Amino acid sequence: MSRRFTAAVLAVLLAGLAALLVVRYVNTADERAMADMSPESVLVVTESVPEGTPVSEMTDSVSTDEVPSSAVVPGGIGSLEEVAGELTTTTLYPGEQLVEGRFASPEELEDPMKVDAPEGFHEITVQLPTTRVIGGHLTPGDTVGFFVSPEAPRIETQLTLQKVLVTRVQGGAIETVEEDGTETMTAAGETLMVTLAVEVTDAKLVAHAAEYHGIWLSLEPEDGPTDDTGSVDVEDVLE
Repeated sequence: MSRRFTAAVLAVLLAGLAALLVVRYVNTADERAMADMSPESVLVVTESVPEGTPVSEMTDSVSTDEVPSSAVVPGGIGSLEEVAGELTTTTLYPGEQLVEGRFASPEELEDPMKVDAPEGFHEITVQLPTTRVIGGHLTPGDTVGFFVSPEAPRIETQLTLQKVLVTRVQGGAIETVEEDGTETMTAAGETLMVTLAVEVTDAKLVAHAAEYHGIWLSLEPEDGPTDDTGSVDVEDVLE
């Protein structure tokens, strides 16, 4: 009985030792294989990071991992310090390696066709025919006069707002300068989307005019005089 018990214990011990040796062999084999593939440290996303996230807020969303050199994505980064002060240009998903191409400085992300509205102002967009927007020659930063022509029976036109800041223009004429100095003008489309910065009371006016009346924009210097010209109707035009 004692001999059988001793033999059983030895068998269990030997089986455990064998299993331990196998696990150790597998682990060392993996380590040897990784060493043969010249492992490199990379940063990997551990949880989704929204587009536009500052690098300074990503510390808890990434971790360092070692992968074979053949699996390193070109342009990969090994530390967030390499892209310090930048923002993500797209959403990052768990499992992907961080690469330089996913980041850009705030200056690089600024839209050259947009300017910021004054604090507290509303931005509102109107879609107008090119003939009503200075032939499409309008750029962000310009200031415009806002004319409204009500539909019949009130057929009169009035300069309703003046010196309205244009913050964005879509579809307008674009002038580009080539490296050799050649200037090229791309014609405006048939309609333009013009975004205006206005106070809340004027935003309601712009929305109402866009919905029910005709709108014209005039190019008006920001330092130009402000004249109250009153409204113009058919009788004034036909005098």
